[in-house]
Amino acid sequence: MNRLPRPHRHDVLIASVGLAGGLVLWALGLFSGGSGLLGRGWTLLPLAVTAALELMRRTRPQTALLCGTAAIVGDQFTSGSLATVLMFTDLVYAAVLYGTPAAARRIPVTTGLVTVATTLGYLAWFRTPQALLLGILTGLVSFAPATTGALVRNHRDTAEAATLRAEQTALLAELDRAQAVVAERARMARELHDLVAGHLSAIAIHSTAALSLDEPATTRRALTVIRENSVDGLAEMRRLIGLLRDSGADDEPAAAPTLAGLDALVAQARTNGASSGLGFTLRDDRPAGAALPAPVELAAYRIVQESLTNALKHASPGTVTASLAHTGRALTVEVSSPYGGGRRPGPRAPGSGAGLVGMRERAVLLGGSFASGPEPAADGREIWRVRAELPLREGESRA
Repeated sequence: MNRLPRPHRHDVLIASVGLAGGLVLWALGLFSGGSGLLGRGWTLLPLAVTAALELMRRTRPQTALLCGTAAIVGDQFTSGSLATVLMFTDLVYAAVLYGTPAAARRIPVTTGLVTVATTLGYLAWFRTPQALLLGILTGLVSFAPATTGALVRNHRDTAEAATLRAEQTALLAELDRAQAVVAERARMARELHDLVAGHLSAIAIHSTAALSLDEPATTRRALTVIRENSVDGLAEMRRLIGLLRDSGADDEPAAAPTLAGLDALVAQARTNGASSGLGFTLRDDRPAGAALPAPVELAAYRIVQESLTNALKHASPGTVTASLAHTGRALTVEVSSPYGGGRRPGPRAPGSGAGLVGMRERAVLLGGSFASGPEPAADGREIWRVRAELPLREGESRA
């Protein structure tokens, strides 16, 4: 069996004050001027019923209004109590404010029609202008509290909707912030890997050679390469740190690497890979004066840089070729290196696989494509080919 919900403490207070006020008026002999057909004692019955219904104004508002309507009609056959009338107006107000949306729309219309019909009925019955006062009184008891409840409910619903929109906006802003942080961390990870991996790989290879070979000339060459890569790596790290810091108003933004620096990049790789039997060449088939968007140029530079680093780590003896081609709609970057064919001389540096992931991410972020893997070469050997196609305009991708 379902128990009735406990009334709100404010509803208990309203019911108590209304009942006590009605008893005081009854004791003083103050009545609202009903027909008095049932005598003064019967005035307490509608009063008590209406006071009891006030306990349900918030939990069962429509039931309270229906029963309250019967009580107010019954009150007209007694001497009448002002307290009963006032509590009935509160039941009308509560039915609109706490009732269902359908009831909130229906009750003001119904009470308005009742007010009009009652006014016309009084005019037809009494045939005097004073009958309008009875119609106005009916409107004050029914239509006025109904419209007041509708206005308050609309204001409450508007405030709740605004609060919900604000919460949703804050949630979306937090999601955007979290996504931006994740994207920035991924970008920083790619930049850090591309900046450091090549230099540290060369340092690892040549330091291992210096430790394993007891030849002063070899050791000196290895230490020279180690120093060059250490200095270059430190400069790159300082540039990255400068980008991550908040720059002042007078600071110049650090320039991003461009494809004009590929010659120096290949020359450095050639120096680092000489002891391992690796040669490096660059073939640039781009038309003269062809301009590239800065994000495309940076991505192409980093892809070539990482591919050369991977070749230093894993390629077999032979020539590593980096090539660029400009088709008008996209920039194609290819790097091929000897693959398989036995172990090359000299030490190798370990790899983590993060470089391939970073290159793919760079291409995908620009709407391009990326592929890497072994392929057969013309001489029957295998090569490892990295190919990236970077659209020059957003959305132009060729798979």
